[in-house]
Parts: sequence; C-alpha cells; structure tokens
Amino acid sequence: MTTHALPRASRRASPETVSRRHVAEETLRTVLGSLDDIKAQDAVTIDLSGKSSIGDYMVVATGTSQRHVASVADRVVKDLEKAGHRGLRIEGMRQADWVLIDAGDVIVHVFRPETREFYNLEKMWTSGGTRHQ
Repeated sequence: MTTHALPRASRRASPETVSRRHVAEETLRTVLGSLDDIKAQDAVTIDLSGKSSIGDYMVVATGTSQRHVASVADRVVKDLEKAGHRGLRIEGMRQADWVLIDAGDVIVHVFRPETREFYNLEKMWTSGGTRHQ
C-alpha cells in the first residue's frame, strides 16, 4: 500500500485550528479596542503564528506613567472578562512599569516609555509580522 502526501496547496487547516484562530482574532479586537478607548500609546500587534507556541498575537503598548499603565492594564482585563475570558494571568500590576496580561492566544504588554525602550520587545519578535495600530 502506497500513501501520498497531499500537495501543500491542497492542505486545509483543521476546523479546530480555524476556530482557535477566530477566537484569537476576537480577543485581539477586544484588546485593541480597550487600548484605543483608554488612550494607550503606540500600540503594536505582532503576529506570532508559526513563530512561537506562546500565542498567536503579541500586543505591545505604552502608558504615559505608572498610573496610566495600571489603568490601561485594568481596562484591558475588565473588557476581556466582560467578553467572557476567564483565567487571565496578570503580572506587574503592583509596580506598573511593565504589566503583562496573558489572555491565552493573545499576550499583552503595557509599558512605561522608558521600560518599553529598554526591553524593546518589538525588535526581538519582529521580522515583518508587525502591525502598528
């Protein structure tokens, strides 16, 4: 018995993969809407699909001060919870120099300007998959 692999162009994503990607895109829309509503600065979306198993998207944004970083992160968390996301993991709220929100397939980083410049996550993760918002 001989088996043949389908040509690459004939392969289709499984329904589970398509559904997971759709959920990630909905989560991304919620995050970007929250960031825009609360006036986060310089939001950048990095497409991680095919690059990392940590998620499909990474969003990096800036708050103008520690208070603004905390407010931005709090708004994102509340909007995600309102959209039905549970089990969000949040790090850095106490110091509010860099807050990380793990929403499953979307990872959100909110930085103070100096902290964002120092860590420069965009440079580390990008190779053409970046969208400035």
